[in-house]
Amino acid sequence: MEKLLLLGDEAFAQGALDAGLSGAFGYPGTPSTEIIEHIQKSDLAKERHIHCEWSANEKTSMEEGLGMSYAGKRTIVTMKHVGLNVAADPYMNSALTGANGGIIVAVGDDPSMHSSQNEQDSRFYAKFAMLPAMEPSDQQEAYDIPKYAFKLSEKYKLPVLFRIPTRLCHSRSGVTRTEVLPENELSLPKDPNQFMLLPAIARKRYQHLLEIQKDLEKESEESPFNKYIDGKNKSLGIISCGISYNYLMENYQESKCEYPILKISQYPIPRKLIEKMADECDEILVLEEGMPIVEEMLKGYLGRGLVVKGRLDGTLPRAGELNANLVAKALQLTFKDGKNIPEIVAPRPPALCVGCPHRDTYLAINEVLKPFGQGHVFGDIGCYTLGFQPPFNSINTCIDMGASITLAVGAATAGLFPAFGVIGDSTFGHSGMTGLADAVDKKSNVVIFILDNSTTAMTGMQDNVLLGKLEQVCMGIGVEKEHIRVITPLKNKHDENVKIIEEEMNYNGVSVIIPRRECIHLFAKKKAMKK
Repeated sequence: MEKLLLLGDEAFAQGALDAGLSGAFGYPGTPSTEIIEHIQKSDLAKERHIHCEWSANEKTSMEEGLGMSYAGKRTIVTMKHVGLNVAADPYMNSALTGANGGIIVAVGDDPSMHSSQNEQDSRFYAKFAMLPAMEPSDQQEAYDIPKYAFKLSEKYKLPVLFRIPTRLCHSRSGVTRTEVLPENELSLPKDPNQFMLLPAIARKRYQHLLEIQKDLEKESEESPFNKYIDGKNKSLGIISCGISYNYLMENYQESKCEYPILKISQYPIPRKLIEKMADECDEILVLEEGMPIVEEMLKGYLGRGLVVKGRLDGTLPRAGELNANLVAKALQLTFKDGKNIPEIVAPRPPALCVGCPHRDTYLAINEVLKPFGQGHVFGDIGCYTLGFQPPFNSINTCIDMGASITLAVGAATAGLFPAFGVIGDSTFGHSGMTGLADAVDKKSNVVIFILDNSTTAMTGMQDNVLLGKLEQVCMGIGVEKEHIRVITPLKNKHDENVKIIEEEMNYNGVSVIIPRRECIHLFAKKKAMKK
């Protein structure tokens, strides 16, 4: 079969395509973005007319994916780990509605917070919802899992979580393709009440979910992605989850590990295999990328005074990514720390691009706020968050998607004046509209800047759902037409922009200012295409 060099994201995407995918729904977020992008570029996807467009946010993408599953088709839903928080409502309830066509929820986790505002482990969501989960140890497994997971999803009529961390998402390896399966035919659920969660039905669905947990555990115990590798030295047993198995094997390239190893890539955790290790070994070391979910579970249910080592007892760091050296330290093996970075190398934090329209917006905001000092501008998630950095130092908060508007509303309600919210056009479509509705309803004294650069720049120039519609949406929400002002963030418009911001700041109510100029990279890309 054909062999390809693929990122982990791309391997999963190709695996889903070859497994009979009919639709992919998602919202861009590092490190998961390349899954959708790979499908959008795929000849097979174009030939089969597979749906693959970005959704307004992760909640809508999860619901759209469930709708396609309802119709009997195989679908994937993609997001980063904090996106699963946004999709949590439909995700948790999908454990009760179940699935019809196979559905995989692919989540890119970001340990060490390379491009995220927190570090969380999506396996907790699968455990919370009592849904099966998979995490590959390498790119080949990322490719192979979709075929298996779709079958598992359709066998038990449940969504399957696919969890992949940054290091695996964005590293490449050779992947061997297998046969390409046809798409499912359109078919509605056999039970017409399956997706109707009225309490009387939901109670029965929940009881069913509880009853099949033993079957899901049995599937994990017999899974081709979980394996028990025996070892002569029983003083220690090693449980390695997902990519941590790779880190372990890097330390045994020229020799065989002397300890028994349990590789886990499918959940719920395979209890019988763990009990086998507990019976044979004096201690257990748990290697898992992310949070100590398996380690905590072992401490809870083994109940035999067995020593369990890992992130909780300090054998491994509590935060951040694992790597081969950290695993070597935990096993008291020889490891290489690498070379220290020379003092001449200065850190270069990310900065707004030269020519970025947000630069001129922040300069105008800073001038208006000079008499008031710091602490009046609430920021959001996007490349414009870099307005926090010098030389601008313009924004004071960054919490979650859409929070700029609602924080400004809360602060204004407390008496803070002026209260500005800064949000991007894509983020406004994702989570800002409801906050603006609150502001209008409460008649909040706020100025909201919707930075319109015509793209979702931070994650790779994806389209957004409100492109060309911002003014109409704001008016529809209830912002008065005369207080929706469009400005052009350019040096030669600076004085005019400052004047407009001052006027809206002094209006006692909700104002929306839309600084509109294309992202400099989008502009350059279009210019190159014209040539």
